Amino acid sequence: MPDPHPRHALRTAATVELVSLIMLLTNLATVHLPAVASLAGPLHGCAYLFTIGAVARDPLHTVRSVILACLPGIGGVLALYRLTHTGPLTVPAP
Repeated sequence: MPDPHPRHALRTAATVELVSLIMLLTNLATVHLPAVASLAGPLHGCAYLFTIGAVARDPLHTVRSVILACLPGIGGVLALYRLTHTGPLTVPAP
């Protein structure tokens, strides 16, 4: 049976990547607690790498979607939007 949410893992990783980056930047701009940085830093890094890998493994990926995924923070969300809102590439009939 096919997966009803084929990009669920990518959606989750892109969200975690964005939220963890916001946490890191907010922590840096305000109280700068080392505990927050030591928790959110590796979480952001893992989510970032997972997002790039998930986009690269998607059957509808393009070079542009992989490049978008490489942008820290918002790139995973942009790549996910590109993958879900652009149809498959088709060659027009002669």
